[in-house]
Amino acid sequence: MSCKTVNTALTTAGILFIFYIGVSYVLTPETIAPGFGLPHWPLGDGDGFLILKGIRDIVSGLVLTVLLLIGQRRALGWVLLVEALTPIGDMTNVLAHHGSATVAFSVHGLTAALIVITGLLTLRETRKVTAAPIPAMR
Repeated sequence: MSCKTVNTALTTAGILFIFYIGVSYVLTPETIAPGFGLPHWPLGDGDGFLILKGIRDIVSGLVLTVLLLIGQRRALGWVLLVEALTPIGDMTNVLAHHGSATVAFSVHGLTAALIVITGLLTLRETRKVTAAPIPAMR
């Protein structure tokens, strides 16, 4: 199995996961929100803020999908590394607001690590290989 195939599978799995999370926050924020790791959620009309998170996740998945479909693999690797900042920010937010450290590290931290690994593998796949110099003829 080629490196490109593995990277495509990892990226596709990540895209499907983020779409699932995003759509869940848009359609049923009250059921998915408790798993985020924060100790308290907005009451009353706070679902609007949770839907914003869902839209953010869907757009993040769409950006990766476009890069994957148009074959911009090097850009895909860099964008994966940048998008890893989202779960890092989520993890930091959960920890800063005295949420569940277990969820912060096992959900958000692990997600960030997987995204970084996929991004680095994709960049490795796309690095330019330089040919060895040809010795001068005598």
